[in-house]
Amino acid sequence: MLSYEQLLKAVPLESVDLPGWGEKQNGKVRDIYQRGDTRILITTDRISAFDRILGAIPFKGQVLNQLSAWWFEQTRDIVSNHVIAVPDPNVTVAREAHSLPVEVIVRGYITGVTSTSLWTLYEAGERKPYGIALPDGLKKNDRLPKPIITPTTKATGGAHDERLTRDEIITQGLVEESMWEEVEAAALAIFARGQEIAHKAGLILVDTKYEFGLIDGKLAIIDEIHTPDSSRYWTLDSYAPEREPENFDKEFLRLWFVQQGYRGDGTPPKMPADFTAQVVTRYISAYERLTGQLFIPGDQPFAERIARNLVTYNRG
Repeated sequence: MLSYEQLLKAVPLESVDLPGWGEKQNGKVRDIYQRGDTRILITTDRISAFDRILGAIPFKGQVLNQLSAWWFEQTRDIVSNHVIAVPDPNVTVAREAHSLPVEVIVRGYITGVTSTSLWTLYEAGERKPYGIALPDGLKKNDRLPKPIITPTTKATGGAHDERLTRDEIITQGLVEESMWEEVEAAALAIFARGQEIAHKAGLILVDTKYEFGLIDGKLAIIDEIHTPDSSRYWTLDSYAPEREPENFDKEFLRLWFVQQGYRGDGTPPKMPADFTAQVVTRYISAYERLTGQLFIPGDQPFAERIARNLVTYNRG
Protein backbone atom coordinates (compact mmCIF):
# COMPACT_ATOMS: atom_id res chain seq x y z
CA MET A 1 0.00 0.00 0.00
CA LEU A 2 1.31 3.44 -0.92
CA SER A 3 1.65 6.06 1.78
CA TYR A 4 0.24 9.55 1.29
CA GLU A 5 3.73 10.87 0.50
CA GLN A 6 4.38 8.06 -2.01
CA LEU A 7 1.07 8.80 -3.69
CA LEU A 8 1.86 12.46 -4.22
CA LYS A 9 5.25 11.48 -5.58
CA ALA A 10 3.74 8.84 -7.89
CA VAL A 11 1.08 11.11 -9.39
CA PRO A 12 2.62 14.04 -11.30
CA LEU A 13 -0.12 16.54 -10.51
CA GLU A 14 1.92 19.38 -11.95
CA SER A 15 1.71 17.72 -15.36
CA VAL A 16 -1.96 18.63 -15.57
CA ASP A 17 -1.50 22.10 -14.09
CA LEU A 18 -4.24 21.84 -11.49
CA PRO A 19 -4.36 24.63 -8.90
CA GLY A 20 -6.97 22.79 -6.87
CA TRP A 21 -10.01 20.57 -6.87
CA GLY A 22 -13.59 21.62 -6.60
CA GLU A 23 -16.82 19.80 -7.28
CA LYS A 24 -16.86 16.04 -7.65
CA GLN A 25 -19.05 14.12 -10.08
CA ASN A 26 -19.62 10.39 -9.75
CA GLY A 27 -19.66 8.15 -12.81
CA LYS A 28 -20.17 4.45 -13.32
CA VAL A 29 -16.51 3.55 -13.01
CA ARG A 30 -14.82 6.88 -12.37
CA ASP A 31 -15.06 10.10 -10.42
CA ILE A 32 -14.42 13.49 -11.97
CA TYR A 33 -12.76 16.27 -10.03
CA GLN A 34 -12.99 19.78 -11.34
CA ARG A 35 -11.80 23.32 -10.72
CA GLY A 36 -12.95 25.86 -13.25
CA ASP A 37 -12.67 24.32 -16.70
CA THR A 38 -9.98 21.78 -15.76
CA ARG A 39 -11.10 18.24 -15.05
CA ILE A 40 -9.35 14.99 -14.23
CA LEU A 41 -10.63 11.44 -13.88
CA ILE A 42 -9.90 9.01 -11.09
CA THR A 43 -10.93 5.48 -11.98
CA THR A 44 -11.45 3.26 -8.97
CA ASP A 45 -12.09 -0.38 -8.18
CA ARG A 46 -15.58 -0.82 -9.54
CA ILE A 47 -17.30 -3.15 -11.94
CA SER A 48 -17.81 -1.71 -15.41
CA ALA A 49 -20.31 -4.34 -16.53
CA PHE A 50 -23.34 -5.72 -14.68
CA ASP A 51 -23.78 -2.65 -12.47
CA ARG A 52 -26.47 -4.32 -10.38
CA ILE A 53 -23.96 -6.79 -8.95
CA LEU A 54 -21.49 -4.08 -7.99
CA GLY A 55 -18.99 -5.43 -5.51
CA ALA A 56 -20.25 -9.02 -5.76
CA ILE A 57 -17.09 -10.33 -7.44
CA PRO A 58 -13.90 -9.83 -5.42
CA PHE A 59 -10.94 -8.26 -7.26
CA LYS A 60 -12.84 -7.88 -10.56
CA GLY A 61 -12.47 -4.12 -10.61
CA GLN A 62 -8.79 -4.36 -9.75
CA VAL A 63 -8.19 -6.81 -12.59
CA LEU A 64 -9.89 -4.45 -15.04
CA ASN A 65 -7.91 -1.48 -13.75
CA GLN A 66 -4.51 -3.16 -13.78
CA LEU A 67 -5.00 -5.07 -17.03
CA SER A 68 -6.22 -2.02 -18.92
CA ALA A 69 -3.27 0.02 -17.62
CA TRP A 70 -0.94 -2.74 -18.83
CA TRP A 71 -2.52 -2.73 -22.29
CA PHE A 72 -2.15 1.03 -22.53
CA GLU A 73 1.59 0.57 -22.08
CA GLN A 74 1.68 -2.15 -24.77
CA THR A 75 -0.01 0.12 -27.31
CA ARG A 76 1.52 3.49 -26.48
CA ASP A 77 3.61 3.35 -29.66
CA ILE A 78 0.43 3.09 -31.74
CA VAL A 79 -1.68 5.87 -30.20
CA SER A 80 -1.49 7.96 -27.04
CA ASN A 81 -3.86 7.37 -24.12
CA HIS A 82 -5.29 9.30 -21.21
CA VAL A 83 -3.41 7.66 -18.32
CA ILE A 84 -1.28 9.88 -16.09
CA ALA A 85 -0.37 7.35 -13.42
CA VAL A 86 -1.51 4.11 -11.80
CA PRO A 87 -0.41 4.66 -8.20
CA ASP A 88 -2.29 1.70 -6.75
CA PRO A 89 -4.00 -1.47 -8.05
CA ASN A 90 -7.37 0.17 -7.44
CA VAL A 91 -6.72 3.47 -9.10
CA THR A 92 -5.92 5.06 -12.43
CA VAL A 93 -5.48 8.82 -12.63
CA ALA A 94 -6.31 9.97 -16.14
CA ARG A 95 -6.73 13.12 -18.15
CA GLU A 96 -10.23 13.89 -19.27
CA ALA A 97 -10.66 13.68 -23.03
CA HIS A 98 -13.27 15.04 -25.38
CA SER A 99 -14.93 11.75 -26.33
CA LEU A 100 -15.78 11.09 -29.96
CA PRO A 101 -19.51 10.31 -30.38
CA VAL A 102 -18.76 6.95 -32.01
CA GLU A 103 -17.63 3.73 -30.35
CA VAL A 104 -15.41 1.44 -32.38
CA ILE A 105 -16.10 -2.28 -32.38
CA VAL A 106 -13.37 -4.35 -34.03
CA ARG A 107 -14.27 -7.94 -34.88
CA GLY A 108 -11.96 -10.74 -35.90
CA TYR A 109 -14.62 -13.48 -35.87
CA ILE A 110 -18.29 -13.64 -36.84
CA THR A 111 -20.20 -14.33 -33.64
CA GLY A 112 -22.67 -12.83 -31.17
CA VAL A 113 -26.32 -13.18 -30.21
CA THR A 114 -27.63 -9.60 -29.92
CA SER A 115 -29.75 -7.93 -32.60
CA THR A 116 -26.77 -5.90 -33.85
CA SER A 117 -24.14 -8.62 -33.65
CA LEU A 118 -22.40 -9.64 -36.84
CA TRP A 119 -23.57 -13.25 -36.74
CA THR A 120 -27.22 -12.35 -36.06
CA LEU A 121 -27.29 -10.00 -39.04
CA TYR A 122 -25.43 -12.43 -41.29
CA GLU A 123 -27.69 -15.33 -40.33
CA ALA A 124 -30.70 -13.15 -41.21
CA GLY A 125 -29.31 -12.78 -44.73
CA GLU A 126 -27.37 -9.53 -44.57
CA ARG A 127 -24.15 -9.79 -46.58
CA LYS A 128 -23.17 -6.16 -46.18
CA PRO A 129 -23.78 -5.30 -42.52
CA TYR A 130 -22.34 -1.95 -41.46
CA GLY A 131 -21.58 -1.36 -45.14
CA ILE A 132 -18.90 -4.08 -45.19
CA ALA A 133 -19.14 -6.89 -47.76
CA LEU A 134 -18.85 -10.40 -46.29
CA PRO A 135 -18.45 -13.61 -48.27
CA ASP A 136 -21.07 -16.34 -48.44
CA GLY A 137 -20.59 -19.59 -46.55
CA LEU A 138 -19.45 -18.26 -43.18
CA LYS A 139 -20.47 -20.26 -40.14
CA LYS A 140 -20.94 -18.99 -36.60
CA ASN A 141 -17.61 -18.32 -34.84
CA ASP A 142 -15.62 -18.46 -38.11
CA ARG A 143 -12.57 -16.28 -38.35
CA LEU A 144 -13.18 -13.36 -40.71
CA PRO A 145 -10.92 -12.94 -43.77
CA LYS A 146 -9.59 -9.84 -41.98
CA PRO A 147 -10.68 -7.85 -38.90
CA ILE A 148 -13.43 -5.34 -39.59
CA ILE A 149 -14.76 -2.26 -37.81
CA THR A 150 -18.48 -2.07 -37.02
CA PRO A 151 -18.99 1.36 -35.44
CA THR A 152 -21.93 2.35 -33.31
CA THR A 153 -23.16 5.43 -31.50
CA LYS A 154 -21.74 5.96 -28.04
CA ALA A 155 -23.66 3.82 -25.57
CA THR A 156 -26.38 5.47 -23.50
CA GLY A 157 -28.04 3.63 -20.66
CA GLY A 158 -25.87 0.62 -21.35
CA ALA A 159 -27.25 0.12 -24.86
CA HIS A 160 -25.63 0.57 -28.25
CA ASP A 161 -28.74 1.63 -30.10
CA GLU A 162 -27.62 2.56 -33.60
CA ARG A 163 -25.65 0.82 -36.32
CA LEU A 164 -23.39 3.07 -38.35
CA THR A 165 -21.36 2.84 -41.52
CA ARG A 166 -18.19 4.73 -42.33
CA ASP A 167 -20.07 6.93 -44.83
CA GLU A 168 -22.78 7.78 -42.28
CA ILE A 169 -20.19 8.82 -39.70
CA ILE A 170 -18.67 11.27 -42.15
CA THR A 171 -21.82 12.56 -43.88
CA GLN A 172 -23.59 13.09 -40.54
CA GLY A 173 -20.62 15.08 -39.30
CA LEU A 174 -20.01 12.80 -36.33
CA VAL A 175 -16.28 12.59 -37.05
CA GLU A 176 -14.30 14.33 -39.78
CA GLU A 177 -13.02 12.04 -42.53
CA SER A 178 -9.33 12.58 -41.79
CA MET A 179 -9.91 11.93 -38.08
CA TRP A 180 -11.96 8.82 -38.81
CA GLU A 181 -9.11 7.48 -40.95
CA GLU A 182 -6.83 7.98 -37.93
CA VAL A 183 -9.33 6.17 -35.71
CA GLU A 184 -9.64 3.21 -38.08
CA ALA A 185 -5.89 2.84 -38.49
CA ALA A 186 -5.27 3.03 -34.73
CA ALA A 187 -8.11 0.62 -33.88
CA LEU A 188 -6.96 -2.04 -36.34
CA ALA A 189 -3.33 -1.71 -35.21
CA ILE A 190 -4.26 -2.02 -31.52
CA PHE A 191 -6.47 -5.01 -32.29
CA ALA A 192 -3.66 -6.72 -34.21
CA ARG A 193 -1.32 -6.16 -31.25
CA GLY A 194 -3.99 -7.56 -28.95
CA GLN A 195 -4.54 -10.67 -31.06
CA GLU A 196 -0.80 -11.35 -31.16
CA ILE A 197 -0.37 -11.08 -27.40
CA ALA A 198 -3.54 -13.07 -26.70
CA HIS A 199 -2.41 -15.90 -29.00
CA LYS A 200 0.88 -16.20 -27.12
CA ALA A 201 -1.17 -16.43 -23.91
CA GLY A 202 -3.29 -19.29 -25.26
CA LEU A 203 -6.28 -17.03 -25.88
CA ILE A 204 -8.12 -15.65 -28.88
CA LEU A 205 -9.08 -11.97 -28.92
CA VAL A 206 -12.38 -12.32 -30.75
CA ASP A 207 -13.71 -8.78 -30.76
CA THR A 208 -13.42 -5.65 -28.66
CA LYS A 209 -14.72 -2.15 -28.05
CA TYR A 210 -12.55 0.96 -28.17
CA GLU A 211 -13.41 4.50 -27.18
CA PHE A 212 -11.40 7.34 -28.63
CA GLY A 213 -11.22 10.98 -27.67
CA LEU A 214 -9.23 14.13 -28.23
CA ILE A 215 -6.69 15.45 -25.75
CA ASP A 216 -5.24 18.82 -26.73
CA GLY A 217 -6.70 18.22 -30.18
CA LYS A 218 -4.87 14.93 -30.72
CA LEU A 219 -6.34 11.45 -30.94
CA ALA A 220 -6.09 9.28 -27.81
CA ILE A 221 -7.62 6.01 -26.73
CA ILE A 222 -9.57 6.23 -23.47
CA ASP A 223 -11.72 4.16 -21.10
CA GLU A 224 -10.49 0.56 -20.67
CA ILE A 225 -9.08 -1.72 -23.36
CA HIS A 226 -8.69 -5.46 -23.89
CA THR A 227 -10.16 -6.45 -20.52
CA PRO A 228 -12.60 -9.35 -20.05
CA ASP A 229 -15.35 -6.72 -19.75
CA SER A 230 -14.50 -4.75 -22.90
CA SER A 231 -13.39 -7.67 -25.11
CA ARG A 232 -14.46 -11.16 -26.00
CA TYR A 233 -11.84 -13.87 -25.39
CA TRP A 234 -11.92 -17.58 -26.16
CA THR A 235 -9.38 -20.16 -25.06
CA LEU A 236 -7.23 -21.20 -27.99
CA ASP A 237 -7.39 -24.93 -27.26
CA SER A 238 -11.21 -24.93 -27.17
CA TYR A 239 -11.64 -23.36 -30.62
CA ALA A 240 -12.59 -25.97 -33.21
CA PRO A 241 -15.22 -26.39 -35.96
CA GLU A 242 -18.70 -27.37 -34.83
CA ARG A 243 -17.84 -26.72 -31.20
CA GLU A 244 -18.75 -23.78 -28.97
CA PRO A 245 -15.50 -22.21 -27.71
CA GLU A 246 -14.84 -21.57 -24.03
CA ASN A 247 -15.55 -18.00 -22.96
CA PHE A 248 -12.85 -16.26 -20.99
CA ASP A 249 -14.64 -12.97 -20.51
CA LYS A 250 -17.83 -11.48 -19.06
CA GLU A 251 -19.90 -13.71 -21.38
CA PHE A 252 -19.25 -16.54 -18.91
CA LEU A 253 -20.94 -14.44 -16.24
CA ARG A 254 -23.72 -13.18 -18.50
CA LEU A 255 -24.70 -16.68 -19.59
CA TRP A 256 -25.11 -17.77 -15.97
CA PHE A 257 -27.57 -14.93 -15.34
CA VAL A 258 -29.48 -15.84 -18.51
CA GLN A 259 -29.71 -19.45 -17.29
CA GLN A 260 -31.24 -18.16 -14.05
CA GLY A 261 -33.86 -16.28 -16.06
CA TYR A 262 -32.42 -12.85 -15.19
CA ARG A 263 -32.47 -10.25 -17.98
CA GLY A 264 -31.25 -7.18 -16.13
CA ASP A 265 -34.45 -5.95 -14.46
CA GLY A 266 -35.13 -6.14 -10.76
CA THR A 267 -32.93 -7.81 -8.17
CA PRO A 268 -30.36 -10.20 -9.64
CA PRO A 269 -30.05 -13.73 -8.28
CA LYS A 270 -27.33 -14.23 -5.69
CA MET A 271 -24.32 -16.01 -7.12
CA PRO A 272 -23.31 -19.15 -5.20
CA ALA A 273 -19.82 -19.14 -3.73
CA ASP A 274 -18.47 -21.82 -6.07
CA PHE A 275 -19.62 -19.92 -9.17
CA THR A 276 -18.27 -16.63 -7.84
CA ALA A 277 -14.91 -18.36 -7.35
CA GLN A 278 -14.99 -19.55 -10.97
CA VAL A 279 -15.63 -16.02 -12.23
CA VAL A 280 -12.85 -14.55 -10.07
CA THR A 281 -10.45 -17.28 -11.22
CA ARG A 282 -11.18 -16.53 -14.90
CA TYR A 283 -10.64 -12.80 -14.52
CA ILE A 284 -7.41 -13.19 -12.58
CA SER A 285 -6.22 -15.92 -14.94
CA ALA A 286 -6.88 -13.65 -17.94
CA TYR A 287 -4.72 -10.97 -16.34
CA GLU A 288 -1.89 -13.35 -15.52
CA ARG A 289 -1.92 -15.14 -18.89
CA LEU A 290 -1.93 -11.93 -20.89
CA THR A 291 0.59 -9.95 -18.85
CA GLY A 292 2.81 -12.81 -17.66
CA GLN A 293 2.63 -11.19 -14.20
CA LEU A 294 1.28 -12.46 -10.91
CA PHE A 295 -1.90 -10.69 -9.86
CA ILE A 296 -1.37 -8.96 -6.53
CA PRO A 297 -4.54 -7.47 -5.00
CA GLY A 298 -4.36 -4.03 -3.46
CA ASP A 299 -5.93 -2.45 -0.42
CA GLN A 300 -9.49 -1.71 -1.55
CA PRO A 301 -10.30 1.21 0.80
CA PHE A 302 -7.21 2.98 -0.51
CA ALA A 303 -9.12 4.21 -3.56
CA GLU A 304 -11.39 6.33 -1.36
CA ARG A 305 -8.45 7.78 0.56
CA ILE A 306 -6.78 8.83 -2.67
CA ALA A 307 -9.70 11.08 -3.52
CA ARG A 308 -9.75 12.66 -0.04
CA ASN A 309 -5.99 13.19 -0.01
CA LEU A 310 -5.94 14.79 -3.44
CA VAL A 311 -8.72 17.20 -2.53
CA THR A 312 -7.04 18.11 0.77
CA TYR A 313 -3.64 18.49 -0.86
CA ASN A 314 -4.79 20.75 -3.68
CA ARG A 315 -6.90 23.00 -1.53
CA GLY A 316 -3.72 23.70 0.38
